[in-house]
Amino acid sequence: MSDGKEMRRPGGRSARVRAAVHQATLELLEERRWEEISIPLVAERAGVHQATLYRRWGTMPALLDDVVDEWSSTTAALPDTGTLRGDLEVYAAAVAAPLQDSLVPLILRAVVLEIRPGEPRTPSRAFRERERQLQAMLDRARDRGEQVPTLAELLEVVVAPLYFYALFSVPLPAADAGRLVDRLLGLVGQKA
Repeated sequence: MSDGKEMRRPGGRSARVRAAVHQATLELLEERRWEEISIPLVAERAGVHQATLYRRWGTMPALLDDVVDEWSSTTAALPDTGTLRGDLEVYAAAVAAPLQDSLVPLILRAVVLEIRPGEPRTPSRAFRERERQLQAMLDRARDRGEQVPTLAELLEVVVAPLYFYALFSVPLPAADAGRLVDRLLGLVGQKA
């Protein structure tokens, strides 16, 4: 009996199509400039009809957002080491490691290229979810009685430099991410 709602099968055809389209998009990002990639090109590479891509994503920016959401949800899981320092060090290293891969900065650059002057900007689903997770990590440390930075301080002092270097310079090695954590915890200590 149907209640009129669309049924989705996890791991079914929809998941296979999404995986094939994401893989095709990533391959094309490695081979071509972002401006050269189109829905028809991705569809051809993925072996999927264009109509499927237009129906599901509509535009290349929407498809790229989905690729980024998927990537960010499967990378840099938030640790629970028992201390804020430990959590931050493991997390910062986990963020820095994939930024060494040339594909990740390509994805990020493509996202930046989609920013249009005058258009309102809102955080992506992936960013909002990551903010929620990071806040939970900070709350957990606060509940243990540790001094914690604000979410904004964590993003500005640890996360933002990692992405800045990956986009505009040489990515920071995962081993160097620890000094950003030291800087953040030094700021927290100064506030105490």
